[in-house]
Amino acid sequence: MEAEANSGSPEDSWAFFQRPGEGCRTVPLAGHVGFDSLPDQLVNKSVSQGFCFNILCVGETGLGKSTLMDTLFNTKFEGEPATHTQPGVQLRSNTYDLQESNVGLKLTIVSTVGFGDQINKEDSYKPIVEFIDAQFEAYLQEELKIRRVLHTYHDSRIHACLYFIAPTGHSLKSLDLVTMKKLDSKVNIIPIIAKSDAISKSELTKFKIKITSELVSNGVQIYQFPTDDESVAEINGTMNAHLPFAVIGSTEELKIGNKMMKARQYPWGTVQVENEAHCDFVKLREMLIRVNMEDLREQTHSRHYELYRRCKLEEMGFKDTDPDSKPFSLQETYEAKRNEFLGELQKKEEEMRQMFVQRVKEKEAELKEAEKELHEKFDRLKKLHQDEKKKLEDKKKSLDDEVNAFKQRKTAAELLQSQGSQAGGSQTLKRDKEKKNFF
Repeated sequence: MEAEANSGSPEDSWAFFQRPGEGCRTVPLAGHVGFDSLPDQLVNKSVSQGFCFNILCVGETGLGKSTLMDTLFNTKFEGEPATHTQPGVQLRSNTYDLQESNVGLKLTIVSTVGFGDQINKEDSYKPIVEFIDAQFEAYLQEELKIRRVLHTYHDSRIHACLYFIAPTGHSLKSLDLVTMKKLDSKVNIIPIIAKSDAISKSELTKFKIKITSELVSNGVQIYQFPTDDESVAEINGTMNAHLPFAVIGSTEELKIGNKMMKARQYPWGTVQVENEAHCDFVKLREMLIRVNMEDLREQTHSRHYELYRRCKLEEMGFKDTDPDSKPFSLQETYEAKRNEFLGELQKKEEEMRQMFVQRVKEKEAELKEAEKELHEKFDRLKKLHQDEKKKLEDKKKSLDDEVNAFKQRKTAAELLQSQGSQAGGSQTLKRDKEKKNFF
């Protein structure tokens, strides 16, 4: 049998490796293999490791960002109320460990404190962009390490950006358009109209149309719920038409009928948070948490982070192809970049050496010139000293001559004085004798 099987043509032998349905021979399994349990294994492993989800809330102070987060996750998160007196935009990040059934979630909520409160709002978006890039950079640095621990690394990349729009009923502010345009390539933006109970139903419908039109005309790419999966294509397609969501947040529960429901009590009536006839809160919660949370995480990694990673590596000089469009391995890129760096380093070293030699020569010339000046000054001082010394010696000689002359005159005067005194004494004795003889 083996000889007959091996003696067949190459086409017959290749038939063993053809796919089912193409005339190939199939071998029935003797029993259950079990690789259909792989999804269950992945689920169990993921559940045991837990999940993380990071939300960035962008909006002006007082639009109810913290209240909406409390309402979304049915939890009272700790946080300090923000004031309108912030000198600049600050990002405040808080991480919470939530548990629902046997699934753990590490939730990070990042709020933009002071956004839109400054008189000059030109650079209000910069701290937000820098924060998002910083999270991408931290993940990239962890990914580039030799010993990576990504399975235990706390992924702080922003998965969803809830952009809160003030319920003015007119149009988007310039600050909103500029900020969303700067963020749309870095994060999944989901625009929502905050405190939508502040405007009427008809104004709200026109406001949504106006917002959508302005976003399209300004080229702002917001997150679209995926429709490629048949299981969620219908609901996501319907929800894409409801963007932006008009939401209301409240942690206060009121008794409506026979049920306790989250609502807001006004003098003119009650607004129910979870009533889809009153607002889109339920739609937002379904799309954000129940249906598309994993897609938001996947889009962050495969689209936004990959774009940042590609741009960053290209800035560092890494490329996939050489100038001839041929594949270029990472090792070759690294070696080329290293050689380029070494060449630049040697060039800079040579320039620094030449500059050092030039400066040494200049310094030596300066020192020689200074030394020459010092010698000349020393010669001048020496000559001056010699002249002064000669003058002093001449003056001393003259003074000595004067002293000698004075001494000679003094001696002569003393001699004359002594001679004069002796002559005077002899004359006195002579006169005394004459007087005695006279008497």
